[in-house]
Amino acid sequence: MYSLGLSLHSVGAIAVLAVIFLNLFLLISTNELKKYKRLMSIFLIPLTLTLFGILVFTGIIMMAAKHLDFTLENIVMIIISLIYMVLEFKRIKSLQHMNETKERAFDAYRPFARRILQVEFILTLLISLWMWLI
Repeated sequence: MYSLGLSLHSVGAIAVLAVIFLNLFLLISTNELKKYKRLMSIFLIPLTLTLFGILVFTGIIMMAAKHLDFTLENIVMIIISLIYMVLEFKRIKSLQHMNETKERAFDAYRPFARRILQVEFILTLLISLWMWLI
């Protein structure tokens, strides 16, 4: 049962990496702010937060299965989860409060969002590789 939980957690991590990559791709390829905001609000924000919730939930279940044994790996995953949540909420909030009438608003948002998504991708990839290779 524990190995099934680890497998589900790994699949969740791969799915989160795929969604972060999809977010990066759409951020780079889309040129219209209105189209990007609509796509994010209808599809990508709910998908991102749902997959991240699945990842956190399976992590909590796995910790409970280990009788809440706080190892170094668990502490690092908790810290990275908190960092991921803060970064994602900053990115979503700045997108929601962006003025669509300003001509260069999307050009100013892109580097900020790209940097956040790159940090999220690297952190998730590093912790995943650490767990898969140990």
